[in-house]
Amino acid sequence: MSFSIDQYMKDLEHIVNIDSVSSEPDGARRVAAFFREKYEALGWNVKAHEFDPSIGPCLEISNRPLDEDASFDVLLLAHMDTVFPVGTAAERPFSTQGDRAFGPGVIDCKAGLLSGLYALTELQEKNALNDARICVFLNSDHEGISSRYSHEYSVSLAKKSRSVLVLEGARANGNLVHQRKGIARYHLTVKGIGAHAGVDYAKGRSAVEELAHWIIALQSATNLGKETTVNVGIIKGGTSINAIPADASADVDVRYYDAQEVERIEKLMKTMAAHPHVPDTQVKVDGGITRPPMLPSDKTRHLCSAIDAIGTDLNIRFGWTASGGGSDGSFSAFAGIPTIDGLGPVGGGAHSVSEYLEIPTIEPRLKLLEHVITYIINSPA
Repeated sequence: MSFSIDQYMKDLEHIVNIDSVSSEPDGARRVAAFFREKYEALGWNVKAHEFDPSIGPCLEISNRPLDEDASFDVLLLAHMDTVFPVGTAAERPFSTQGDRAFGPGVIDCKAGLLSGLYALTELQEKNALNDARICVFLNSDHEGISSRYSHEYSVSLAKKSRSVLVLEGARANGNLVHQRKGIARYHLTVKGIGAHAGVDYAKGRSAVEELAHWIIALQSATNLGKETTVNVGIIKGGTSINAIPADASADVDVRYYDAQEVERIEKLMKTMAAHPHVPDTQVKVDGGITRPPMLPSDKTRHLCSAIDAIGTDLNIRFGWTASGGGSDGSFSAFAGIPTIDGLGPVGGGAHSVSEYLEIPTIEPRLKLLEHVITYIINSPA
């Protein structure tokens, strides 16, 4: 069966219109059921992993028997969850306008999920996978919680694979991704002393005031020269305008390439905790690295060069981008496995109401993915 853009779009509409926010397992379970049915119809083996009841199932899929001794030529990674809360698909369901498709998760990462299925279907129907060993791992805990429950298992699959291809969307300019920043996240809990703001002001110790010093210091710890960013993204504190706040909290996001930068920022927080600006306040810091950086190895660079040549042969133009966003490819790359990201269709606006997919890129990027898979499985081990 040759590729049908009409069927692809129908399938994409179906899965985009399923709310699958990471924190609500039922939606991801429905997306997983769709892909289980499709892959089993190809005769592939599918195993559902229930890593934690708070997330949907994660699927391990292969054209070979699934056992501990299995090894793979290619591991394909993608995620079934999105950042959008339940009800989003009803508010703004899948739609098209001109050459673009819209909807929650359309490019991050539901089009990639579908392109992986379609590429493997095409290759199987062409008898191009007869001797190949392919594994697909689809997880449900990527967004928000950085694959907390699934990443160890995905790394175990990566270590049994020659190469890893990540089906996140290509960048808005068409580029693929060979490098990503690592991510560290922290939660600050500040304890002060509550008091009446008018009667007992001097007896109070403001947790919000102490947190304010932390916010300025942490934001100032950003080092754009090393591409390290620190963002205090969420703050909470106080209960009443006429009370000295006894409690405050903040969530902090750090993006980095150099692990020494994380050490620098953690040392700053340790020093500040030991020497509070507001006397009698205490700050507890929880958290740490959630994703290592995805840095290209020599083998990855060699694969990039091969993909450049494939793109030239197919007349598909793209470059290579280093991204600040997180990916499950970070874990496989950190484990030393050649990893290429951004092999889904082209799009942009991820995590926003304007998220879009460039429809004319679906078929050419599908062909690119097919040729990259074919190149890997036919290359010497």
